[in-house]
Amino acid sequence: MGAERQILSESVQLIVSFCDQIVACFETCGKSGERTLIVEQKEPVTLIGGGAVAAGDLDLAISLAPFLVAADGGAERALAEGHRPRAVIGDLDSLSSIVRKQLAPNTVFEIAEQTSTDFYKALSLIKAPVVLAVGVLGARVDHQLATFNTLVQELDTPCILLGAHEVVFHVPRQISLPTRAGDIVSLFPMGAVTGRSTGLQWPLEGLHLSPMGRIGTSNQALGSVSLTMDGPGLLGILPRCYLPQLMPLIAQAPSWSR
Repeated sequence: MGAERQILSESVQLIVSFCDQIVACFETCGKSGERTLIVEQKEPVTLIGGGAVAAGDLDLAISLAPFLVAADGGAERALAEGHRPRAVIGDLDSLSSIVRKQLAPNTVFEIAEQTSTDFYKALSLIKAPVVLAVGVLGARVDHQLATFNTLVQELDTPCILLGAHEVVFHVPRQISLPTRAGDIVSLFPMGAVTGRSTGLQWPLEGLHLSPMGRIGTSNQALGSVSLTMDGPGLLGILPRCYLPQLMPLIAQAPSWSR
């Protein structure tokens, strides 16, 4: 009788977990097939991916953006560093059964479609002042390129990527950066873009930037830098020491989707 009760209990738990996943998918996709938000926060959010995470980077991110979300296999990295994600989003092909058992079923959201990356899936379902992403740079080059592509998409929430030496962000319509003379300021176009600048050794005025033409890497600040863009698609790359100052600037800047 005891064994039968144990089997029954485990069966009920499996059914409940399965039902939770159906509800999560239904709420995520909606009756029309459109996604609804999974995470809505008034504070910055940390998003961890399954790529390399340098020692201390996740702790740094959480100190600046306390609400932790994982993109698929990023959950394993988070747990390994002693942090439990509040939500896990992705197609879950990188989420092992061992890790999944450590997560509450109602925090795991499977998005089965294969036309977008897990980073895109997660970022597109988060609404917050700004997302700070770790574990999305420095591993496979194709994943890194896909991450850059996601960064310039028209999404609700701006995102900053934390790298080993720099931070990367989608330059908004207008922004003033607290750089100092001699800082490297790199600007890489993901499409054809034009704009104006002050405080750069090589100004943007009159330039037509394009990934297949003129780019703006390894520019140099003469002091504080301001950028005013005519359209979306330009990645900004700054020394990572500016991350704490950059986050509120990106959160408050007029973006391309608002």
